[in-house]
Amino acid sequence: MYSYSLLETSCYYLIQEKADGPVSLIKVNMDTDYCLFITRFGETEITEWRKKQDPINEILELLSDDKIKEWQTSYYSNEDAFYEDGEE
Repeated sequence: MYSYSLLETSCYYLIQEKADGPVSLIKVNMDTDYCLFITRFGETEITEWRKKQDPINEILELLSDDKIKEWQTSYYSNEDAFYEDGEE
């Protein structure tokens, strides 16, 4: 069992909070003495505070800069599919 205290600021991680739970992509935005402010990426981006002592079942991977760029290209290009470009 791991905890959020092991995660570093400005890094992207694939984690699994519960043994049978889904895999989540998170980014650590900042940390304080007791908490981390994270962004969780899914259908939408969700920001939240987590206690450093909160458990994580498994830290699957720290994503490299290349993998983040590849993911961002895919993630943010799909966002445009929901908006019309204003042309009639």
